[in-house]
Amino acid sequence: MTPRPPLTRAAIVAAARDLVAAEGLDACSVRRVAARLGVTAPALYAHIDDKDDLLRAVAELEFTRLIERFDAIGATEPDPLARVRAHARAYVDHALEDPALFRVMFLYRPAWSPQPNAQELPLATKAFEHAAAAVEEAMAAGRLRAGDPLLASLAIWSAAHGVATVILAGIDLGPEYERRLADTVVDAVISGLADREEKR
Repeated sequence: MTPRPPLTRAAIVAAARDLVAAEGLDACSVRRVAARLGVTAPALYAHIDDKDDLLRAVAELEFTRLIERFDAIGATEPDPLARVRAHARAYVDHALEDPALFRVMFLYRPAWSPQPNAQELPLATKAFEHAAAAVEEAMAAGRLRAGDPLLASLAIWSAAHGVATVILAGIDLGPEYERRLADTVVDAVISGLADREEKR
């Protein structure tokens, strides 16, 4: 009989992530995560506080993955406006790859959002700040109109989030048309924020 690996917080969070990805947010419970790991639910409480602590850790993993996508774009794309577009499209891709995990991310909020029923998650703030930094750089370089960078960042995020939400609502457009929809909406918002010479 193969010995069971030691129980760790990382293993518990990974099991919760896998459960959510496979069966959805509503299927996740401490008891079901414990069953996937072959232990009893009380054994998990040496490593987690409660279900919310577990879901918060899953959300942190997902925001970390999104930030890594943004970092990869920043490492290869010097043009700030191209980064703005790429960040928005990466956000939509991230949502569509793991819809249930995307839902977990929005149980929490960035620091600037005053949602009364959601706890702040620093990595949510960091992800937004990564994307907003490219918007600020594009403004500083004259690629976007000078103005309120937070408002511009929120407008672009709203476009990307809106596209993701529409597609995840179950409208079957097919992958190619979904991509075209994302590009059209994001480019339209960016064009509206751009200086005249940047408009297409």
